[in-house]
Amino acid sequence: MDNWLQFGDTAPLPTDLPTLIMALLLAFMCGQLLAWVYMYTHSGLSYSRNFVSSIIIIPMMVALVMMVLDNNLVTAFGLLAVFAIVRFRNILRDTLDTVYILSVIVVGMACGTQKFTTAMVGVLMASTVLVFIWFTNFGARQRYDLILNLKWAEPLSKLEELQSFFKRHALKITLASQRSEQGVTETHLSYRLLLRDPDRVDLLLNEINEIKGVSGVSSLRAEDESEL
Repeated sequence: MDNWLQFGDTAPLPTDLPTLIMALLLAFMCGQLLAWVYMYTHSGLSYSRNFVSSIIIIPMMVALVMMVLDNNLVTAFGLLAVFAIVRFRNILRDTLDTVYILSVIVVGMACGTQKFTTAMVGVLMASTVLVFIWFTNFGARQRYDLILNLKWAEPLSKLEELQSFFKRHALKITLASQRSEQGVTETHLSYRLLLRDPDRVDLLLNEINEIKGVSGVSSLRAEDESEL
């Protein structure tokens, strides 16, 4: 009776308790690492605390499932029947969330099949790649930082003065639209600016309001072309 925990299973293949504990602990640690990466690098509106908790729990449950199966074909078919009865309906809003779910499932499978080195190397490589993608903003196509609308009361031949001003603040200048109303001397201009320093927008707005002929200035910070 003293060893009831270690010898409690009466299956044909008894449970190796130290291996089971090792697999579950490693799955938990791998899930924790991926959860921290997700919390640190996540952007957008689809953040969910429950999803973060799932990243931690799923690899442990998958590892436990793999230990239960233990190369037993009958048990595998029985588990398949259980999953066929229980339907999981959860729509992931972000494609990257699917990557995290697949990652923790694979890590759980590796832990459950006692491929501990594979699990550790795999989760470290996956975490490194995810952080790299986040840090380098890989795949983004940022064309501009600021949308600037204004009214120009001077002749259009003097627009070069305004262009010279923008060159001091922006790396790239695009005149998106130019509109003049009949009977009105002012011209409505809309610029797209890729700024040299996005944190100095206030300075740009203060200086442009002091330029002769400029009025009705309005600005809008542009996201990365609505990329998520």
